[in-house]
Formats: sequence, C-alpha cells, structure tokens
Amino acid sequence: MPRLELNPNFTDPDAFYAALTEAHRERSEEESERINARLILLLANHVGDQQALEEALAIAGQAADSASAQQEQR
Repeated sequence: MPRLELNPNFTDPDAFYAALTEAHRERSEEESERINARLILLLANHVGDQQALEEALAIAGQAADSASAQQEQR
C-alpha cells in the first residue's frame, strides 16, 4: 500500500516555486484559483492512488485547521 511521500522529493524546489509564482503573476484571484484547481486535478490524476490522495487531503486539512487556530489565538 503506497503512502504519501512527506520527505522532500523535489529535484529543484526553488525552480518549481518560481514557475508556480510566474504562472500566477498578473492573474486575477479567480484566474489563480482556476490555475490551482487545474494543477491539483492534474497532479491527482498523475498520482492516481485514492489512498494517497485521501491522505494528502487529510494532511492539507489539518494544516488549514492549525493555521486557523493560530490566527484565532492572535
């Protein structure tokens, strides 16, 4: 049963971040949201494993919950 890879696995994370920010440059918020949604679906299709995708969703949801709790404490 494959598990989600949580250790750094990028060959060049800075290059990916630069490409991601460039894809969003001078886009409206709505266009950026569409780019992100399409990117998520493309990568989910590439991963293909339902368990790994559900694990990723759970981890992402936990991170969002933690961020919200930290903001509420301020």
